[in-house]
Amino acid sequence: MRATLDGMPTARAATTVPVPPDRAFAVFADLGAWWPAEYSWSQDALVAIRLDPRAGGLCSEEGPHGFRCDWGRVLAWEPPARLRFTWQIGPDRVPQPDPARASEVEVRFSADGAGGTRVDVEHGGFERHGSGGAEYAAGMEQGWAHLLERFAAAV
Repeated sequence: MRATLDGMPTARAATTVPVPPDRAFAVFADLGAWWPAEYSWSQDALVAIRLDPRAGGLCSEEGPHGFRCDWGRVLAWEPPARLRFTWQIGPDRVPQPDPARASEVEVRFSADGAGGTRVDVEHGGFERHGSGGAEYAAGMEQGWAHLLERFAAAV
């Protein structure tokens, strides 16, 4: 974890997968294929997780009986190199509908020279989550490491 200019930490995680960037991007963007249910609101009742493939699209989950929880909005959709979206879940795990109070996640995909792809996640802007932002960043760094393990297993 590294602090930004304002002193707020940024959560970082990375992995390398044995597929080219276009495939790594496609698998990552298909959140429903690898995102663990325990990292959702619906938990065991999770029906689907979606990331709309376009700037302005939603990142959301669907639970039982049509329940929908929006996690954020896609800010940049640049296959196969980059994906960026808001993270509108607060430190208390409560959805935050106000985008001004959302942090941002950027995922970069770069060829590693050996036919694989390095995937880097940088999650910053935790100051927008309020006083618990620094602790939230530390927890999310561990969370992203776990999520990237799940992603790599799905590739």
